Amino acid sequence: MRRRRATPSRPKDRPSYRLAVLDRDFLLSPAMRGVRLQIECTKADEGLRAWGVRSTVVVFGGSRVREDGPGRQPFWYAEARRFGRIVSERGGALHPVAGIRDNVIATGGGPGIMEAACRGAHEAGAPAIGFNIRLPHEQAPNAYTTPELTFQFHYFAIRKLHLAMRARALVVFPGGFGTLDELFEILTLRQSGRMGKVPILLVDQAYWRGLVNWEALREAGMVGPDDLELAGFADDAEGAWRVLEENGIRVQS
Repeated sequence: MRRRRATPSRPKDRPSYRLAVLDRDFLLSPAMRGVRLQIECTKADEGLRAWGVRSTVVVFGGSRVREDGPGRQPFWYAEARRFGRIVSERGGALHPVAGIRDNVIATGGGPGIMEAACRGAHEAGAPAIGFNIRLPHEQAPNAYTTPELTFQFHYFAIRKLHLAMRARALVVFPGGFGTLDELFEILTLRQSGRMGKVPILLVDQAYWRGLVNWEALREAGMVGPDDLELAGFADDAEGAWRVLEENGIRVQS
């Protein structure tokens, strides 16, 4: 009886033969986490560079705020929308100099206050940046972020890096857990000297003083005498822009 010849192995069919850059299983493996972090950082960086974005004004606030929502939500939405327009018209994003844009509105890219600020920028004819994060219940980008400046992140750390690294101001409207996380992240960077003298403004003083007992932190010795000066307050969009002007925000030359 004739024996059947063994079928020779075909190396080209094996995962080891795939080009590394095309090997999805390899790229998504734990060993490549550092590379994924770098790629995620660089992709957004190149997209912003292509649009000449040199600096941003970051707007945080609740994703649950609605234009027709209950209580003060319509006021917060309207003022965030107005602020996005004011910054875009007066801060340089609308009129780039030698291809460079300053003080471009940047948000987390989602609904609520983020949508309102991007909407104001869009209505002014200026770009708006959306740094979206991939969540179990996916957060879709709002309709007013500039498509080429709308990014999706897997890693919160890289998203936070991009929100902070070009920021010339941080303006925070009322929000919940996510807003508090982002606010205190920036406050900690300022307090520890890891971030420059970027003005931090909280819109609607009554909301923020009712939410956080700032003086209790100082009385308990948890923060230094000057730490509570790191954040200021504004009552509305015009007031926020006025404070930013007093802190030297302008089109860079």
